[in-house]
Amino acid sequence: MTQEDGDLDSLVRKRIRALRVAQGWSLEELAGRANLSQSSLSRIENGRRRLALDQLVILARALDTTLDQLVETADDDVITSPMIDSAHGLMRWPVKGDPGMTVVRQRMTQPPPENPARMRAHPGREWLVVLSGTAVLMLGHRRFRVETHQAAEFPTMLPHAIGTAGGPCEILGIFDRDARRGHQREGGDLGTRDTGE
Repeated sequence: MTQEDGDLDSLVRKRIRALRVAQGWSLEELAGRANLSQSSLSRIENGRRRLALDQLVILARALDTTLDQLVETADDDVITSPMIDSAHGLMRWPVKGDPGMTVVRQRMTQPPPENPARMRAHPGREWLVVLSGTAVLMLGHRRFRVETHQAAEFPTMLPHAIGTAGGPCEILGIFDRDARRGHQREGGDLGTRDTGE
């Protein structure tokens, strides 16, 4: 066994125990769910029993996770630097665990458009949190004030636009794959000066 194999083995054992504890389950409870004896599970967690693939599959299912998640490693860089789009005042971070997700930070200075025809609608979901100032979220004919530290989540099939209320604001938005594609098709980026997004 190489050191890398040993590190993964140790990580998986720690992960099994951590997931069990997070669920509030005793050794006996998880052993019952996984059809293992309590002593077998204890030896698996403590490294005194070999990890068998069939047992890992059963334990993953009992812990409500997947085998891939149970054995995944964090070999990739943990820290990610943003891509900066200074023309639109955007910072973007890709989400490594889900390449379809994008995180965007944007400073806005304009109110949302008054004309509903300038609102966007496309498949997907968006989530945003206001980092500073007050944002105005237009969803169809409804208008929401989103204050500093408040968050909003909405389906992007609703016509929508985001802007400011009474001064600059800064938001952090998360777009799923469909919402990101919708913004790219419509404006070439995730935000435009016209709509405040």
